[in-house]
Amino acid sequence: MTDLSGKTALVTGSVQGIGFAVAKALAGSGARIGVHGLAKQDQIDQVIAELKAAGAADARYFDANLMDVAAIDKMMDDVAEWGGADILVNNAGIQKTAALDEVGIDTWNAIIAVNLSAAFHTMRRALPEMAKRDYGRVVNIASVHGLVASVKKAPYVSAKFGLVGLSRVAALEYATAGTKAAGGITVNCISPGWTETAIIEPQVQERAALFGGDREKGIADLLSEKQPTRRTSDPSEIGQVALWLCSPMAHNITGTAIPVDGGWTAQ
Repeated sequence: MTDLSGKTALVTGSVQGIGFAVAKALAGSGARIGVHGLAKQDQIDQVIAELKAAGAADARYFDANLMDVAAIDKMMDDVAEWGGADILVNNAGIQKTAALDEVGIDTWNAIIAVNLSAAFHTMRRALPEMAKRDYGRVVNIASVHGLVASVKKAPYVSAKFGLVGLSRVAALEYATAGTKAAGGITVNCISPGWTETAIIEPQVQERAALFGGDREKGIADLLSEKQPTRRTSDPSEIGQVALWLCSPMAHNITGTAIPVDGGWTAQ
């Protein structure tokens, strides 16, 4: 069992979905959790309480608009004052489906900013400090769309392909940092396929409309089109992959993009 006692993790977009599942998995191994995301105070309080109940040594909310570089820097300053991030999970993401010639400039800029640029800005602040401590883990939640493309997702696919590339560069640059005994510095991506989160709900509803609003039939149709197992993933499954990557034992797993996609990218 991975023991992350004494470690601090910052997980962006961790008030729900995959981000919360990752935070909960890390909390269960004793890490302190930096929570981030768009939420009202009652939801933030509930998330923090659940993480502490799951085993987090502490949990604190950090507020930052990920489209604002100054806000990201402020968040990273605040995390540094709290002790600094030993583990950074860039999970926050947004998506809007539209044909390439229908994507508005604001939509493009927002998706690139949140899904790609924000990860660059958190990593450029966190990685040098991790190297000083001989241990650090960056886990970027990419997507199957960081490995293969789909129609009507030009900004999202561009951002996720970019995130995989960014992660590989960082993995190479920090490959010799740290020690085997301490765990070294690793940078990896997890690339989920269809996972039961709010971000896919608009696509589910659009597909369900083809079946008279039957949500289950809509999901089944989406799965049959892309995911050979025809099973969705639960966010907790992604959380367990992230936890495994954060183990000191995973010191030689770096620069990867691990699909959790039911065989989607094997085709």
